[in-house]
Amino acid sequence: MFEKFLIFILFLCPLIFFHELGHFLFARLFKVRVEVFSLGFGPKLFKFKKGFTEYAVSLIPLGGYIKMFGDDPMLKDEIPEEDRKYSFSFQKKWARFWIVFGGPLANIIFAYVLFFLLLLVGEKAPEVKFGMIHSNTSFYEKGIRTGDIIKKINGDEVFNPTDLALSTGEITKTITVQRGKTTKEIALGMNQKQFIEFFMGRPPFLRKPIVVDSEGVKYGVSLDSIGVDWSMSFDQMADKTGEVNFYLFKFLSNSDDEQLTVPSHSKVLTLNINKQSDFFEGFLKLGFLSSDLLVKSIEMKSPADIAGIKGNDVITGINGKRLMSFEELPVNLQQSKDVIVKIDLWRKGKEISLDVTPRLIYRGDVQVKQIGVYSGVEYIGLNFVQSKSKGFFNSLYLAVGRTSNSIIKTLEGFRRLITNEVSIKSIGGPIAIGKVAVDSYNLSLSYFFQIMALISINLFIINLLPIPVLDGGHILFIFLEVINRGPLSRRKMEIAQQVGLSLLLLLTFAALYNDFSRLL
Repeated sequence: MFEKFLIFILFLCPLIFFHELGHFLFARLFKVRVEVFSLGFGPKLFKFKKGFTEYAVSLIPLGGYIKMFGDDPMLKDEIPEEDRKYSFSFQKKWARFWIVFGGPLANIIFAYVLFFLLLLVGEKAPEVKFGMIHSNTSFYEKGIRTGDIIKKINGDEVFNPTDLALSTGEITKTITVQRGKTTKEIALGMNQKQFIEFFMGRPPFLRKPIVVDSEGVKYGVSLDSIGVDWSMSFDQMADKTGEVNFYLFKFLSNSDDEQLTVPSHSKVLTLNINKQSDFFEGFLKLGFLSSDLLVKSIEMKSPADIAGIKGNDVITGINGKRLMSFEELPVNLQQSKDVIVKIDLWRKGKEISLDVTPRLIYRGDVQVKQIGVYSGVEYIGLNFVQSKSKGFFNSLYLAVGRTSNSIIKTLEGFRRLITNEVSIKSIGGPIAIGKVAVDSYNLSLSYFFQIMALISINLFIINLLPIPVLDGGHILFIFLEVINRGPLSRRKMEIAQQVGLSLLLLLTFAALYNDFSRLL
């Protein structure tokens, strides 16, 4: 937990620092005194003073601030005449604009620099790979298969997941995929949003080629009699057609250690496959199921424990419906309207059925049924690829495209939120940001910095929203001064700040509520 907190701080601090540095540098450019430069809010943990400025690190690391001399327009008349040239409130409108805009500007420059450095040094990122593609989907009909790696969209190279999200054009005309050692261009001609949503809904978690028999004994599955190709998933094998021989290599123990299979195959299964279902049903008829249906453990005093389900049982069905993967269990459990469900099992070579009464829990506003069984599913690890440097000048140019595309996509996301095309439940707060930071850090440092650049762009846009209290609100006041040909009245500013603070608190509450709902 402490390590995750440190990663979160490492992620957040540069974003905060450069934002406040932007305000600070423009304030000093116009000779405005900066009284406090703080990373964080609340009690100061560390501070020192140099010149007129106190530099501090404060307890709550969820933001930062700079305190400028004379920045309260309500008290500007109390400032002595000789000090007014150092006061923020007495600066000309264009000077105040640049001081306020300096923070968001720093965020966009920081994002550009990160993109530039990633392109210059080269990036290490996971392959952009499809998860399970079922044969009853239009994507399967168009030629996309399980495990395909996206290399290009509309002819533009795709190297990492952010390239996919930032791809241009309203229509995904073609995608180029790598399948094994071959590359294939597939004509799609579909809405880009629809394509990306489909891809994101198919995470690349593909099961290792391991099956179990009715005794719970494990076998590695291969298309080759020499040994198991652990880079090919069980799910990818389902796309084979015709008469196919599958070679089973028995595990020496119940571990999933790939080194513990016997040196020569134990069994040969021959299947005639015309469609995906023939593959899964063929293994079942011959007495084998994917190893993710093997029960690894049972939660104590859970419905499964009370009903008598045990570790090393193999779940074969629910309410008489056969299961082909562990993922189908919670789906069918949710769809069942029965108070008591019948779970079919293999146990030590015998078929048995047990009555289980699921418990009901709430995840946010959604009621979920659980029985308390855990799968020992093993997924094939993601492959990481290292891109080559794009060169100094080419990186300068390409970083402009990445930054502008990121801004466009982020603005599109805000538009969809405002027009209710996206639920407000999609808003995330500090916990969501922390999770993204930790997950990206665990994938690769380059992916960590890519996400940091995207969050920096989000901060650029959020801070420019015309909400009083935010930088955009201050800029709005400056423009209103121009229109009004003078400063706004004290009463109008107080009302605007109260409304702005209420809106900000509402957005903060929504983000925090969503964060905690995801934890439940």
